[in-house]
Amino acid sequence: MKAIIRNLISVARRFQLAAYLNILGLSVAFAAFMVIMIQLDYDYSFDKCHEDYDKIFRVELELPELFNTRFPIMPRPFAEQIFESSPHIVAGAISTQSMSSLTGGERRFHVENDDGARHYFKEKMVNVSPGFFDVFSFDFVDGSIDDYIPPENVFMPLTMARKIFGNETAVDRQIVLGDGTNLTVLGVYRDFPKNTIVENCLYFALPPDENRNNWGRYLYNAFIRVNDASNVPLIKDNFVQNFDLTQFYGEGVFSFDESHFAMYLTPLTDIHFSPDMQYDFSPKASRQTLMILFAIAVVIISIAAINFTNFSTALTPMRIKSINTQHVLGLRRSKIRFALVFEAVVVCFVSYIVALLLVDLFKNTPLSRLVDGDLAYAANLSVFIGTALVALLVGILAGVYPSRYMTSFEPAFVLKGSFALSPKGKQLRNSLIGIQYVASFALIIGASFMFLQNRFMQNSNLGYNKDGLIVADIRGIQGSRDAFDNQIKEFSGVNDVTYGNFSLSSSDTYELSSRPYRGEQIMFQVLPVHHSFIKVMGIEITEGRDFRQEDENIRQSVFIFNESARKQYGLELNTIVEGGDGGEIIGFMNDINFASFRMAVEPMAFFVMGNDYVWGRANFAYIKLNKGTNMRAAMSHINSTLAKFDANYTFEVRFFDEVLQRLYEKERTISSLISLFSILAIFISIVGVFGLVVFDSECRRKEIGIRKVLGASVMSIILMFNKAYFKIMIICFAIAAPLAWYAVTRWLENFAYKTPMHWWVYLLALAVVGVITAGTVTFQNWRVANDDPVKSIMN
Repeated sequence: MKAIIRNLISVARRFQLAAYLNILGLSVAFAAFMVIMIQLDYDYSFDKCHEDYDKIFRVELELPELFNTRFPIMPRPFAEQIFESSPHIVAGAISTQSMSSLTGGERRFHVENDDGARHYFKEKMVNVSPGFFDVFSFDFVDGSIDDYIPPENVFMPLTMARKIFGNETAVDRQIVLGDGTNLTVLGVYRDFPKNTIVENCLYFALPPDENRNNWGRYLYNAFIRVNDASNVPLIKDNFVQNFDLTQFYGEGVFSFDESHFAMYLTPLTDIHFSPDMQYDFSPKASRQTLMILFAIAVVIISIAAINFTNFSTALTPMRIKSINTQHVLGLRRSKIRFALVFEAVVVCFVSYIVALLLVDLFKNTPLSRLVDGDLAYAANLSVFIGTALVALLVGILAGVYPSRYMTSFEPAFVLKGSFALSPKGKQLRNSLIGIQYVASFALIIGASFMFLQNRFMQNSNLGYNKDGLIVADIRGIQGSRDAFDNQIKEFSGVNDVTYGNFSLSSSDTYELSSRPYRGEQIMFQVLPVHHSFIKVMGIEITEGRDFRQEDENIRQSVFIFNESARKQYGLELNTIVEGGDGGEIIGFMNDINFASFRMAVEPMAFFVMGNDYVWGRANFAYIKLNKGTNMRAAMSHINSTLAKFDANYTFEVRFFDEVLQRLYEKERTISSLISLFSILAIFISIVGVFGLVVFDSECRRKEIGIRKVLGASVMSIILMFNKAYFKIMIICFAIAAPLAWYAVTRWLENFAYKTPMHWWVYLLALAVVGVITAGTVTFQNWRVANDDPVKSIMN
């Protein structure tokens, strides 16, 4: 073993460039592999932190005649009927979590010190039924659920308790909401990990009578815990067969069958992977995207292993005589091969240690925000141990072929010096570099289309004018709207101000409403707005009229529907939408992208009700600026104006472009992550190409010298080498292009509106790889071609 280690050190000193390139390529590959696996572990372990997670299900509905997809929201009485329908359901939970997510869910409150001083906070708050704490696994570190008294009590996560109360106990302390409601902290629970749909927020009781008998308000999520997951089909079948929908919705409105009304019980761990679900605001991931990430991880490791093999093979001309001498002197071929494999394993081990350091460095850079998982060593022992085994396997596999190759030549063949150019060896090297080219082309094409899709979503026409628009969250404002209007408009660059309940184009979906219309039930998304909203946002009315100021003073609502709603339900102008806050249809407008590009445009309506109602639900102000206005100065004026109304409240004011960026943050993050690792894979591939070029040029040094003696120019020699590599590259491009097209097409299925499949992206990938290859081949062979031909022939 000492001799093997001594020989390893000697080889490392003699071939420093090869050793450095090997360690660099392998280290980057192992580090990238670990980071990707940490992200995959984060997503695939989603919601598995709960006890008996496999027995928890979410109730979802589908109304094909009214809506195009399934959704996880329902009327409260419907959920309660489900909970009572089967003895196999041991607990049921209702939450308004989805609807709180539409507006951020944050509410303002304050706490008082003993001296009466007030400290203001804004945190997310969610209404839940008592069963929520039976369905999900809360670990109380202070207080408990035992003395729960709705609605006076509230439950708080540990980090929030420390933030608000410091080291003092939070239990029995009071928080005071903006409307004067006092809530007592009954329990403090240990924070959930990030990878669960249960948020670390304030939980307080759902008001006992809120929509208890209202079958038209689709506002609530429902979860059940069952005694055994195998009983779920029985629960569903029993409910469908015995629950009479007509007693609540009337004859002919809904009936349980796949074409009218369907119910689903979705396993908790599947919720994270349901990207097409409307009205679902839980964190999402695409299995297709995760498979792409996993494929990139495998490609990176494979390319690094190929490069390592190629580099080891490239050392054959320099090491063959030494190895052959050891064999002639009596060292068994098996021992020589073991020593060579051991060298490869040691190099992989050193690279793995360097990779751990790279992951630690990555953790402290801004790029770490691209990864949702915790990058700390302690949180990912299984990933780091698994990667160590991968490194060992790579070392063994990458060392076996070169060890057999270097020890397979007869002494006479070695003396002739032609071993390196054997057809079999050349064929293998071309195959290996071909794999690298295919991977590089596929990654460049995939990353390019992801970038184009994100750009498409952020820059496409939304159907309204978003230029010069600032959106302010004004839920904490104190005072009159007129005073706010006047002070905002004191800034000369402000063109107009309008209001709405929701932040437009900031979510996949908005509030769903089911209302009677001409004896039938219609379902649409409803967005309450100020009477000036349509005009300020530049939305085109196709028929009828715009809202007017006097519409805010009438008793019933007035609606302006989009064209999708008119076509789907046969709506007509000046007809009545019935229901609690129904009213007249006064107009129709063009379809606008009021939600994200992930979803097709659905039936929706803006509506205006009485002045008190609109102002009470005007969560957001839309401030339109004149063209050429200093946006930063306008932002400063808006913030200072809001501070005059309430200096203790933190208002959120954003340019509208920032709203869109947040909407597609997940796509941008995944795209950036894939682009980052694609660049690393391409870098490792180029290192491999460089190694093969070095191998070829060294093995063909005599040939190059002879060609120069016979009159060949340096340029002709360089073109000869480039021609050989470009031939391989074109073949690989023909293989990679359709594979990349298929993968990109499948990924784009996650979006209702997609970027075109531009042909020039494929040519761009070919050009990028071609330029890099030409540069690498030319750089190495320029030096060899300019050497003294006599020395090349004599050596």
